[in-house]
Amino acid sequence: MLKGKNAVVTGSTSGIGLAIARALAAEGVNVTLNGFGDAAAIEKERAGIESEFGVKAIYSAADLTKGSECAALVKFAEDTLGSVDILVNNAGVQHVSPVEDFPDDKWDLIIALNLSAAFHAIKAAVPGMKARKWGRIINTASAHALVASPFKSAYVSAKHGIAGLTKTVALETATFGITVNAICPGYVWTPLVEKQIPDTAKARGISEQEVKEFLLAEQPTKEFVTVDQVAALAVFLAGDAARSITGSLQQIDGGWVAE
Repeated sequence: MLKGKNAVVTGSTSGIGLAIARALAAEGVNVTLNGFGDAAAIEKERAGIESEFGVKAIYSAADLTKGSECAALVKFAEDTLGSVDILVNNAGVQHVSPVEDFPDDKWDLIIALNLSAAFHAIKAAVPGMKARKWGRIINTASAHALVASPFKSAYVSAKHGIAGLTKTVALETATFGITVNAICPGYVWTPLVEKQIPDTAKARGISEQEVKEFLLAEQPTKEFVTVDQVAALAVFLAGDAARSITGSLQQIDGGWVAE
C-alpha cells in the first residue's frame, strides 16, 4: 500500500528520524532525509537506503529554524520525487534550565525547531495532499506533550504545542483522506542519549547505571523505548490500517503517562 509513496522525514540523519526513514523505505517509500551532521556519514546513510531497499533517497540540508527553508524542503521533495505523501516532523533540540535562567536564544531555538518548523512544513505539504486526496502527517511529540517535567519549559511548551497543532490540522483535513497524528515517546535509546551517559555520570559523580536508572525513573517498564519501536508505530500510522486514526497522540513511553 505504501510502495511508491514519497516521504519527507525531518531530523533524519540519526536516531529516531533515521529509523523512521529506513522503516518507510523498507515498505517501498521514497524518502527525503534532512538534518545536520557529517556530510560523508549522511551520504553513506542515503546511499545505503537506496541500495538496501531499492527506493529513491535524497537529502536536503534545509535549516528548519527558518520557515522559508521548511517550505523549500517540501518543494524540493515535490520537485524531485513528484509529491510529498508522508510528512514526518521529527526534528528537535533540547535545553534544560530553570525558567528564570533559561536563555532567550535557547527558548527561541527550541520553539522554532520543535514547533514552528512542523507548522511551516505542514502548511507547505497540505495543498498537495488535499489535491491527491491522500496524505499522512506524523509528528514526533513526546511524553512531554502530555505531562511536564521541571527545567524543560521550552521543550514542554513546544511539545504541548505539537499536540494542539496535530489535533487542529487533523480536524481541518479529515475529509481529504489525510490523517494527522503525533507519536509521544518516553526516553528513547538513541546515539545521542548513549553519548550523554558517561558525561552525565561524571558530572553527577554517579555510575553510568545510576544515570540510566535516573532517566528511567518515570517509565514503569524501566526500559528505554527503541528507535525501531517508534519507527514501527510510524509505519503503522502511515498504512491503510490506520486510516481512521487521526488527531491522536500515540503514547509509546513504557507507561510513563499512565501513572
